[in-house]
Amino acid sequence: MKITNVDVYQLGQPSSQGSATWAGNSILLKLTTSDGTIGYGEAVPTLRVQPVIQSLHEVARVFKGKDPLDMELNIHEWHKHDFYLPVSFESTTALSAFDIACWDIAGKHFGAPIHQLIGGSFRSSVRVYANGWYDKCVTPEQFGERAKKFAAMGYTALKFDPFGAHYDSIDAKGLETAYARVKAVKDATASKVQLLIEHHGRFDPNAAITIAKKLGEFDPLFIEEPVHPDNLEGLRKYRDATDARVALGERILTKEQAAFLLANNLTDYLQIDITNIGGVTVARKVAAMAEAYGVEMAFHNAFGPIQNAVTIQLDAALPNFLIQESFYDCFPAWKRQLVRDQSKVENGQTKVPTRPGIGVEVDEKVLEEHRAKGQEYFNPDEPVWVVKDTWKD
Repeated sequence: MKITNVDVYQLGQPSSQGSATWAGNSILLKLTTSDGTIGYGEAVPTLRVQPVIQSLHEVARVFKGKDPLDMELNIHEWHKHDFYLPVSFESTTALSAFDIACWDIAGKHFGAPIHQLIGGSFRSSVRVYANGWYDKCVTPEQFGERAKKFAAMGYTALKFDPFGAHYDSIDAKGLETAYARVKAVKDATASKVQLLIEHHGRFDPNAAITIAKKLGEFDPLFIEEPVHPDNLEGLRKYRDATDARVALGERILTKEQAAFLLANNLTDYLQIDITNIGGVTVARKVAAMAEAYGVEMAFHNAFGPIQNAVTIQLDAALPNFLIQESFYDCFPAWKRQLVRDQSKVENGQTKVPTRPGIGVEVDEKVLEEHRAKGQEYFNPDEPVWVVKDTWKD
């Protein structure tokens, strides 16, 4: 069996000022083999759509003609050719998409879902937390009302960023506003929902430490990316100064970076992204390393239905799984329609699909209807990583 065709799909919907570009775009990869088997992968679109698409075509020059079942060999071959793989997001996400598609093919070839191929079923359903639920929320009252809605939908954990437009530092007024927003969510959900506080890796260590002390009374399940992700010494300072539980890892590009974080006790939970770290092949290695350090996995999962499907497959097989990020109820409708058999979120859980491969079937009609081209919209007034219309005090 050989990879004979490589198709790259840029998907989206018309964007406008205020739209969240990471939510409104997707980059999908379709591989077809010599025996007609099809596998799908997904790459990260965040303000990098065109460079990532070009990188997918570059990786295709190594993968085309190869046996998709030779995952380790194929990754090694691209590692040999791409001099900047360890520091290139475009390269690692393109490689991840190919690896995911190859695992989808492998599952279909052997007639089994991916989780059965990487260790079997450790759980049949996965606990999830909602993200993206607080779009357009600015006042504490708005945060509280929306939180109440999602708690009523059955979610037992909610993640949100209460820091508005603050970046690097935060003043006393911003700190009080953040406190009020978090308190509103806790009160609105009668303290029955676990809180996960997203920092988006945007604060210097002193600001992050001040925030941790201010919000400590709410006992969040974790603080996500408290400091800028490249400031490892700042992260060490944060760890020494607080008792906050830290989660991070969505911007890690290699297993070696993960190993450093684990060996230096810089995180309590690891949030690598399967569409960024090197696909299933590398993600399962990182999860095994984390298990050896007693660190639980909470994969980053913000982009699309293929990423969601393959991430749930890994969740099903890992003994050190904690909780799974989910945008299912916040995605644009077309993203939910893009795949058939997608597991809905019910009572804070999603069932693990048992169909072969990634466990879902792509609706190619929807795929064709949402093809897009060109650069995604750039909003100078709100960074691309922000949940829509929340970059306000």
